Amino acid sequence: MHIRTAVPEDGPKIKALYVEVVKAGGGLARREEEITDDYVNEFIQHSADNGLIIVIEHPGDPEQLIGEMHGYKMDLKGFSHVLSHVTLAIHPQFQGKKMGRTLLTIFMEEIAKNRTDIGKIELMTGEFNKVAIILYQSMGFKIEGRLEMRYRNKRGVFEADIPMSWQNPNFEFD
Repeated sequence: MHIRTAVPEDGPKIKALYVEVVKAGGGLARREEEITDDYVNEFIQHSADNGLIIVIEHPGDPEQLIGEMHGYKMDLKGFSHVLSHVTLAIHPQFQGKKMGRTLLTIFMEEIAKNRTDIGKIELMTGEFNKVAIILYQSMGFKIEGRLEMRYRNKRGVFEADIPMSWQNPNFEFD
């Protein structure tokens, strides 16, 4: 298993990963037709410019990724300490094998050690994604509320989004 910073050339691999996750019902809010080249390229660029994006390469196939995590800062000065738009995706065949925990651990360690300009990581997860909620809580994320009827799933059922956050213990106020 090789974990590294993503590069723009990873775009097609990340897109393929996201499609597989969505097909399996793996917790991403986007539908398959919404996972476009433009969407993927945009978050890769934003994350590279003003955040962090890391991937796990497939050990037997260099053309496939088994995991990706990214986030980036908002453009507004008042929120410049917040890493937002955070997404974690693990290929369905590798879910339940601690890949998400590993990727999240490395992501948080990188922020804590090398991104003292980031005071907070915030993310959203659906109320029915109990596995994700438990994972994030076990890693120190706190539930910050509940946004009722925020997401409408493919079956037409509304569910709440659960905002969660982690505070960087090494954040340096400027």
